[in-house]
Parts: sequence; C-alpha cells; structure tokens
Amino acid sequence: MAVDTLDAKILRLLLEQPRTSVREYARILGIARGTVQARLDRLERDGVITAYGPRLSPAALGHPVLAFVHIEVTQGHLEDVAEALSEVPEIIEAFSTTGGGDLLTRVVARDAAHLEDVIQQLIKMPGVVRTRTEVALRERVPHRMLPLVEAVGGAAKPRR
Repeated sequence: MAVDTLDAKILRLLLEQPRTSVREYARILGIARGTVQARLDRLERDGVITAYGPRLSPAALGHPVLAFVHIEVTQGHLEDVAEALSEVPEIIEAFSTTGGGDLLTRVVARDAAHLEDVIQQLIKMPGVVRTRTEVALRERVPHRMLPLVEAVGGAAKPRR
C-alpha cells in the first residue's frame, strides 16, 4: 500500500501530536475533517496504523534492565515455545529470526538477578535448547517511525 504525501503528513501529526483531535489535524493541514478521518480509517484498514495508545517506559515501571535473549528451539516446537513466551510478562517482544537462533526476545527485568530468573524460566520451557543473552547498556537510537514516514511519503512539515 502506497503512502502518499497527505498520508505522511497525517501520520507525522499522529506521531508528533498523538492526543490531538481529528478536527485539529484537519485545521493544521487545511483540509476537511472528513478527509482526515477517511485517510485514518484507510490507514488502519490497510495495516499502516496498527495501534493507538501511550508508549510506556519499562524502567519507570520498575524494570530498568533491558536484554535481548536469543532462543534456539527444537525443530517443530517454534509455535509451542512462542506461545509459552507470551505467558512471561517480562518478555515484551519476540520475533522469529534467521541466523544463530530461532527466536529473538526483548526482555526487561528489575535487576541482574531478576534477569537471571527470567532466563532460567526460559531455559526450562519444553522445546528450548539454549539461550544467549545480550544486555543493553544504553539506548542509542530510540524507537522511531517519523524518519521512515518522511522517507516513504515525502512528507513536508505541515503548516501550523
């Protein structure tokens, strides 16, 4: 699905001012409210917009340790392990991957001892062969989507 310049402008506003109303987006862009709403509906339907809501800080929730855990899985057990991972609250993301492991998880913990406890829980899961953990020291590029939106949509900044 192609994102045109107007879509990109709307997405930019949504990223920069997520709590603003559709009416205000329309005013900023100088277009009809119905046009903005129709574009948002299409972007949702096409899977460009996948969720609304606040981004939460695991550190502010008492989990300042971030680690990436690579998990090697016994052949044929990927779905079972993925389902078991979804039951562990400290796993905030998991991806199937190529390369040195079958799954890559993003894990948060209260401290190093808690991280070890989570890893031990993973190792005990049926179908898990081994894990390899890398602890993040510092975030260098925070999660971002705006540069990608601007690249695919050729978005100019909306007028204020």
